[in-house]
Amino acid sequence: MRYIASYLLSSLGGKEPSASDIEKILSSVGIEADNDKIQSVIKELKGKNVDELIASGRGKLASMPVGGGVAVAAGGAAPSAAAAEPAADKKDDKKAAKEESEESDDDMGFGLFD
Repeated sequence: MRYIASYLLSSLGGKEPSASDIEKILSSVGIEADNDKIQSVIKELKGKNVDELIASGRGKLASMPVGGGVAVAAGGAAPSAAAAEPAADKKDDKKAAKEESEESDDDMGFGLFD
């Protein structure tokens, strides 16, 4: 994946990426490049339009399943948890207002049993 990402970064410059371009990108982040993998990526992508490849890949990813029952359950639980948050905030706001009003009564300057 890192070789493909390097190829894509290099292609942003507007020219056909070379092995030295990919190697330079990889080495800039501390990755030792494997020349066989670089040549394989260049061979597979040579002469192809990167934008068209990304568009066709996006369609393939859309049809791919991305998890299991856990992800669906977690996704279903998130909205209800988010909906419960504002209700909890309202309760906290009411508590805070009540405490403030009680505190303001205490500050009248005298106590009941003084």
